[in-house]
Amino acid sequence: MANDTTRLLGLHGLAVVGVADGTDGPVVHLVTADEWARHCPDCGTRARRSKGRRVTRPRDLSVGGRRPRLVWAKRRWRCDEPACRRRSFTESVPPVPPRKPLTTRLRAAAGAAVADQGRTVVQAARDYALSWPVVAGAFTSHARAVLPAQPEPVQALGIAEIRRGRPRWIPHEATGIWQTAVDRWHVGFVDLSGKQGLLGQVEGRTAQSVIDWLADRDQAWRDAVQYVAIGMCTIFKSAIRRVLPQAPWSWTTSTWCSWRTRPSSRSAAGSP
Repeated sequence: MANDTTRLLGLHGLAVVGVADGTDGPVVHLVTADEWARHCPDCGTRARRSKGRRVTRPRDLSVGGRRPRLVWAKRRWRCDEPACRRRSFTESVPPVPPRKPLTTRLRAAAGAAVADQGRTVVQAARDYALSWPVVAGAFTSHARAVLPAQPEPVQALGIAEIRRGRPRWIPHEATGIWQTAVDRWHVGFVDLSGKQGLLGQVEGRTAQSVIDWLADRDQAWRDAVQYVAIGMCTIFKSAIRRVLPQAPWSWTTSTWCSWRTRPSSRSAAGSP
């Protein structure tokens, strides 16, 4: 099934069996061409009994300036291994993971558009015809893959609050009392002595949120902090005294720190 159309599409493990004209682009019919898709994902046993076919329509990148509609007819198999707890499974391939409506390359392209191409989440969502949460999640995955696990040590640390978006509440399942789901306040941590800029941002303006972020840094990182500038908020003072007792601190207006931690107009436009 390795025909030229399959090579052009470039989704490893899937073969093109037909292409038709659609109202808004080509309709590409696919079947599974990866033998390992027939093996149980839990025990690795090769399935021999089929439970029929199901059709999925994963979304993919544009090809030749047009966005194809993928129609994948894949099989559902029975796992006959007695010791395996999975009784059945549906075929999947690496470019289209199980239960994912997008190809991995579409998701990666959306995340890279925000991280590397200067687009807002809203703009990338519009360009790739995706929703805001999907693109935001793709950007988060992209950032986690390329950013270091820990920021470099800093000598002067800045901490200030920033108001971002609107608060959201949800009712508690047991009591029915409304509780905060999304806090309107975030706390930003800034490198004042180096070139790292924004080190991190956490939701919630509480002493515990500041303590938790600092506690996630190792002891050598915390010991390297020689000075802390904090916004006019007492919770920062109490957190610094507990986690960074060796570092002198001082009050400052939050203008400079808010400017350093505030998202640019481009990223702010992508906030929900």
